[in-house]
Amino acid sequence: MASIFTKIINREIPGHIVAEDDNYIAFLDISPLVHGHVLVVPKKEVDYMYDLDDETLGGLHVFAKKVARAIERVIPCRRIGVAVIGIEVPHTHIHLVPLNSMDDINFTRPKLHSSEEELRSMAEKIRECM
Repeated sequence: MASIFTKIINREIPGHIVAEDDNYIAFLDISPLVHGHVLVVPKKEVDYMYDLDDETLGGLHVFAKKVARAIERVIPCRRIGVAVIGIEVPHTHIHLVPLNSMDDINFTRPKLHSSEEELRSMAEKIRECM
């Protein structure tokens, strides 16, 4: 069965996409740790990051860097934190999280609940900076 990320990639379900090319896609996390939390995903559905071929793995990180730079232009933060957990969705993904403190990337804290309009607006701002 296709992962929820593959369903976003295939436009079977909506996602707030901020960047996309032939091999990768980035979209807002709908339950973010902080505003501007983005997921970067290879379009190839592979569960575990280190099962990706070297070219896809390297390309994923280069694509994530471009997205991180755009997030930095939109969200005031000290830097963009990077997390790879990969337990909750069986599709490789990188979390890009705007950081002002270590607690901003604490996945045990309550998630934010943003309105569709807030998500749409944030995605548009990041897209404009790509």
